[in-house]
Amino acid sequence: MEGNVLGNTIAGVALLVRDYDAAIAFFTGSLGFELVEDTDLGGGKRWVVVGPGGGGATLLLARAATPEQESRIGNQTGGRVFMFLHTDDFQRDYDAMRAAGVRFTEEPRREPWGRVVVFLDLYGNKWDLIER
Repeated sequence: MEGNVLGNTIAGVALLVRDYDAAIAFFTGSLGFELVEDTDLGGGKRWVVVGPGGGGATLLLARAATPEQESRIGNQTGGRVFMFLHTDDFQRDYDAMRAAGVRFTEEPRREPWGRVVVFLDLYGNKWDLIER
């Protein structure tokens, strides 16, 4: 298929978590995301969606339900960077995230395509904060 004939977009990505409320607290408190939806589905299961205020794809916070899913929490990509969070003000967001206790694996660096730093979510998944 040539181009985006059907107008498709990636709307969201599932992220395995241990606890809904801890994950909501991290993403809304430490990263400044918005809680888009939190619907009780019964039996302890919830449909929890968070996302950055600027729009784009969202995260479905999916509580692990099996031992196999539990084993993937914090390592959904085999240790590679998992998500790429773009910003229009790198220093502002980097400083706010540091003040909120977000863990960084390196110092910010400049690349030919922009500024970047790797940080960890509450479970250890790697993310890039990027200003192009």
